[in-house]
Amino acid sequence: MARPDKAAAVAELKDKFQSSNAVVLTEYRGLTVSQLKTLRRSLGENAQYAVAKNTLTKIAANEAGITALDDLFVGTTALAFVTGDPVESAKGLRDFAKENPNLIIKGGVLDGKALSADDIKKLADLESREVLLSKLAGAFKGKQSQTASLLKALPSKFVRTAEALRAKQAEQGGAE
Repeated sequence: MARPDKAAAVAELKDKFQSSNAVVLTEYRGLTVSQLKTLRRSLGENAQYAVAKNTLTKIAANEAGITALDDLFVGTTALAFVTGDPVESAKGLRDFAKENPNLIIKGGVLDGKALSADDIKKLADLESREVLLSKLAGAFKGKQSQTASLLKALPSKFVRTAEALRAKQAEQGGAE
């Protein structure tokens, strides 16, 4: 029978897996406590970095319906549970790993889909959600301005065309 402390740890991890938008698995062997503290700060406010036993984490992930990570639960494993923008946390992990080669990104899961370490690095290269939304809004605003200018120009062009037709008809009528 499972010990109550292990059952509680599995239940807590399962809850974190279910409530997170993304989970990133890393190997942290060789990092100091102060480096881990710096890493936790670099992930942002919407991510939690936790060290957990592989067996318990694998059980919790499976209970949460995530089986794509089973092969990654080898060696020293720590997890970044992301509840906010996964791009921000991926950038924090990538940047920290550049400065501290002991941090190795193993892979992860985003909205139920498995991600490789390369996928997480590509995710980190994306612009933040706010930047993408502002670019989209700017594109919409530009299209609206173009449409407004076009609609404003149509009546004056129509009037000029109508006047040219009248003048042409007057010339033809006067020439006969």
